[in-house]
Amino acid sequence: MPQRYEEGDAPQPQDASDQRRPGSRRARRTPRHAAPRRRDTVASGVVGMTGGAGEEPRNPLHATKSMEQAVDDAFGLRDMLVWCGVPVLVMLLLRLVLFGCYMIPSGSMLDTIELGDRVVTSKLSPRFIDLQRGDIIVFHDPANWLSSEKQSTVGGDYLIKRLIGMPGDTVSCAGAGEPITVNGVAVDESAYLKPGVDPSAFPFSVTVTEGHVFVMGDNRANSADSRYHQNDGANGLVPIDDVVGVAVARYWPLDRISLLSGHHDVFADVPDATASGSAGSSGSSVASAASGSSGPSDSVGSSALPAALAAGKGA
Repeated sequence: MPQRYEEGDAPQPQDASDQRRPGSRRARRTPRHAAPRRRDTVASGVVGMTGGAGEEPRNPLHATKSMEQAVDDAFGLRDMLVWCGVPVLVMLLLRLVLFGCYMIPSGSMLDTIELGDRVVTSKLSPRFIDLQRGDIIVFHDPANWLSSEKQSTVGGDYLIKRLIGMPGDTVSCAGAGEPITVNGVAVDESAYLKPGVDPSAFPFSVTVTEGHVFVMGDNRANSADSRYHQNDGANGLVPIDDVVGVAVARYWPLDRISLLSGHHDVFADVPDATASGSAGSSGSSVASAASGSSGPSDSVGSSALPAALAAGKGA
């Protein structure tokens, strides 16, 4: 039966190509020179892109990871060199040039330094900074002072004492119960002497020659210092060239970490003296009880440090 259309409802004319047969679709034409379409491929679980014929599959993710791995390996090596190598090099240079570390195995510096204490010294003195009266100095054994010391084999030929007389000074004592005098001025050593110990148990008088210093331990009753070596060829004096440093601090044990004072104020009133310039002009007199005696000494052992750092001790 023919369909009736209202006015304005007439069907629109169709394209001739759509009238070929019912249900047909308009044909799609591909441009003749169009590039082949790229398609996603999946290989080994990794999504990549393929190009035209004969082109190898590319894997940008894999390439990126390889580059990151190479960068990480290079950074790891630099990091190890910076964080491990540089600090070791700095410590080695400081150890060789500026600081020394020593262990104290005897008691001639009690109570200032106790047995087993470890001290750090400054090598700036006497090479760059002048020595002063009161300095605690570490020095090489000047004239075989440690020959009879059992402890001398522990730490080489180092000793530690307090500097009392500078070149040209005359250091003396009238005997037990009397103070030490330097250039005729009595000094009060109570700030560092071990309590109950006399400044010297016997009288002596020594004039320090040029290039030398006069040293004594803080525990005078147990210190074979300059007083006990008047017959060693140098009147018991220590050559300044043998001084390897001035003790500035104690770093072990932890509960005794502290600075070491030179108590320079003790010698504030002592006038300076000019060195005589010749050993023959120096005079010394020591009581027979002290002459030729070999009292206890204070040997110093270098602290146990890595071999690379200990190689420069005493330099």
